[in-house]
Amino acid sequence: MKIILLSGGSGKRLWPLSNELRSKQFLKVLPGDKGQSESMVQRVWKQLQKTNLADSSFIAAGISQIEIIRNQLPGRVPIIVEPQRRDTFPAIALAAVYLYSIANVDLKETITVLPVDPFVEEPFFQTLSSLDRVLADSGADIALMGVKPTYPSEKYGYILPERAKAGPVAFHKVKSFKEKPSEEQALEYMEQSAYWNCGVFSFKLDYLIQLLIDKGLPIQYEEMSKQYSRLSKISFDYEVIEQAQRVVVVPYEGSWKDLGTWNTLTEEIPSPINGKGMISDDCQNTHLINELDIPVAVLGLSNVVVATGADGILVTEKSSSPRLKEFISHIEQRPMYEERRWGWYRVLDLQKHKNGQEVLTKRIRIDAGKNSSYHYHLHREEYWTITSGTGEVCIQDKVQPVKAGDVLKIPAGTLHGIRALEDLEFIEVQSGTEVSEEDTIRLTFQWEEMTQFV
Repeated sequence: MKIILLSGGSGKRLWPLSNELRSKQFLKVLPGDKGQSESMVQRVWKQLQKTNLADSSFIAAGISQIEIIRNQLPGRVPIIVEPQRRDTFPAIALAAVYLYSIANVDLKETITVLPVDPFVEEPFFQTLSSLDRVLADSGADIALMGVKPTYPSEKYGYILPERAKAGPVAFHKVKSFKEKPSEEQALEYMEQSAYWNCGVFSFKLDYLIQLLIDKGLPIQYEEMSKQYSRLSKISFDYEVIEQAQRVVVVPYEGSWKDLGTWNTLTEEIPSPINGKGMISDDCQNTHLINELDIPVAVLGLSNVVVATGADGILVTEKSSSPRLKEFISHIEQRPMYEERRWGWYRVLDLQKHKNGQEVLTKRIRIDAGKNSSYHYHLHREEYWTITSGTGEVCIQDKVQPVKAGDVLKIPAGTLHGIRALEDLEFIEVQSGTEVSEEDTIRLTFQWEEMTQFV
């Protein structure tokens, strides 16, 4: 069995800590095994490793998420890159074509798809592993995992089953699907033994490849990537699962949560204060998550979330937090914080002048032993002021050491890269007619290769 983890997300539901470059699955707010904070994707990958499934797993992610995945999951984690964000049908079709034409996966192999961020325990992955057997026993085109509901939720889809099938692994034939019902309808579905649709399903690779052929879509990865923008933005549920003739569901009765809003996420954050700040004693069920370097005080407010980050400040009642995505939908600004494979940066200031000049100021951290790419910019010059740590820079024709207090000027068109010998921080001031990330021409990420270009 091969596993495809879908890494999507627009970065709005957990704003201001999440953004287009750091969706909810990358927020390091969950408790780890050794007292450190970890993200949802780090937690899930660790669980896959413990259940011996990681070696068979691939992550399907948008091109904008590659850097943060490389940062949080160091090593050779296989990533299938989406050229742009579409929906789950295009993403899964592209991943299936990659497995077929690039990874040379056998057409009879079982492919299991799941979100990259479910909050579950290890028994979940044991049930997931049974989907291969269920496909064989049932003769179904698609096998789903259904979670037994614990309350009549209005935000999940429901799977209504027919009779159970006896055997080593119990499964039901699917009678129908119901999308995000009212609470009253959800109660009726629960009485009919319905399951929550948790977004986990399996199929044989040849099933989807044949479906793509029937739709006139390419089954070679390079060609699918070229045509990706032409694929309809539609979910895999609507395009494939609800059109399939033979679909079964495997029950899962263990714990499962979708930590997609602040009210559900804070249920799994043990400390009410994360970051610099204080909460008064008369506050009940209140959480402060502060990523800024300034203190935040919360006084006399109960059942609220206060979240502060480089992209903004949020104060909300927990019960109102599911409305956040719609409420901030009109906000359009560049992400002010990003994790890269070498560390992170935070935007401190952005100025746009009437003459077309722009000035962007960043605080940048390079982790010890890591380096930036070797690159240049066409439309801006940069000034670096090293504030802490030691490292070395490669600028055009030479490598030189850098330490706290050093200042470097890098004109437009100048090749440059930097490596940290120990954790290294510096302030970068960009000045020019374009200070976007798009104005970057990269030659290599390998420090050893940089001297080949001088």
